[in-house]
Amino acid sequence: MRLATYTLLSVPQTVRIGAQLNGKMLDLVAGERAMGDGKSMIPASMKGLLALGEPGLARARAVLEYASKNAAKLENTTLAPDADVHYLPPVPDADKFLCVGKNYRTHLEELKRNDLIKEMPGEPTGFVKLNSCLTGHGADVPRPATVSRLDYEPELVFVLGKRAYGAKREDALSYIAGITILNDLTCRDTQKAEVASGSRFWTSKNAPSFGPLGPCIITMDEFPNPYDIWVTCSVNGVQRMRVNTSDQIWKLPDIIPHFSRLLDLQPGDMFATGAPGGVAVGKADAEALYLKPGDVVECAFEKPAMVLRNRIV
Repeated sequence: MRLATYTLLSVPQTVRIGAQLNGKMLDLVAGERAMGDGKSMIPASMKGLLALGEPGLARARAVLEYASKNAAKLENTTLAPDADVHYLPPVPDADKFLCVGKNYRTHLEELKRNDLIKEMPGEPTGFVKLNSCLTGHGADVPRPATVSRLDYEPELVFVLGKRAYGAKREDALSYIAGITILNDLTCRDTQKAEVASGSRFWTSKNAPSFGPLGPCIITMDEFPNPYDIWVTCSVNGVQRMRVNTSDQIWKLPDIIPHFSRLLDLQPGDMFATGAPGGVAVGKADAEALYLKPGDVVECAFEKPAMVLRNRIV
């Protein structure tokens, strides 16, 4: 099941949550109402749906199944063509969006060669992504005039489906509702200056609109193993990188217990799990590869297939 937060271009003022169905978007609240079974369980926000836990996801699946059998009846009222869908970040209002840094072996080697890290981490490290940075699939991303070295970073993101506090390693996967994609665009200009000064706060990660996320949350039943997913990034149709998530150093059994020692993690909270190797800064011709206005960036999973596409302006 693929869950999204969206508006319709024809009705832009109403934020909805939905599920993809055969190239169209199903409004889950309207779909539940159309079922006519007297139940009203699905809320109007993704965070609210995730807070219901597995019963909420089971209800969404039931609505999706009903819609698949009654698509003709729901056409133009509850099902919208994808061309009319404006994607928002799947969880636009998470209480916490935590990003695990320095988490791919190949990327660490790139950063070391470019003096962007001084030492290898001995435990999971992280920083916070602000909600005001997030934007959805298909959105234009402004590159500030002061930035000349804007780099692409496709990342696997885990979305929590239940509270986690003092979590145990063996239970780590049970807290996850699904996955999505983040393009954690990074200003290499400021990153190098911050590392040189010893700053612990990477403001380069929190520039305006520097968090394309989505388009959907893919629920855990759609893939057998989150650590066997090929992640790719293409710019203007040319593939720049292809890395498997198995290259991660810190995996969920490390990440969830580490952060839940002190943080009360909630449904809808998200963990980005780091940039893979293959970014522009790690290549000899980096200056030619940094993103420029007009570039179209596609971050993708090969299987389960999903593409996050944004244009730099």
